[in-house]
Amino acid sequence: QVRLVESGGGLVQAGGSLRLSCAASGSTFSINAMGWYRQAPGKQRELVALIVRGGSTNYADSVKGRFTISRDSAKNTVDLQMRSLKPEDTAVYHCNTAPVGALNWGQGTQVTVSS
Repeated sequence: QVRLVESGGGLVQAGGSLRLSCAASGSTFSINAMGWYRQAPGKQRELVALIVRGGSTNYADSVKGRFTISRDSAKNTVDLQMRSLKPEDTAVYHCNTAPVGALNWGQGTQVTVSS
């Protein structure tokens, strides 16, 4: 099965930017939609952005206008550009199929936004 490895997280001040990357060990070409999810402490995992094979995207209201998801099917990568970060964006970020994570979850990458 496809293995997912997320990277790019870190500690950033509010208003800053980060770019997350998700690398898949196998081909994701046949997967229609990929997404980025996040889980904050004590909260349920939520889908924040998804991209379908044709390039259409959709975002949670909380990140709309600040996050941009992109996909490179040739490289089997899905990236999430995050701008104007807020403390409430602090979470562990994961990628997976969307709108339901059907693959084994990777370890994720921690994003911490300080105020």
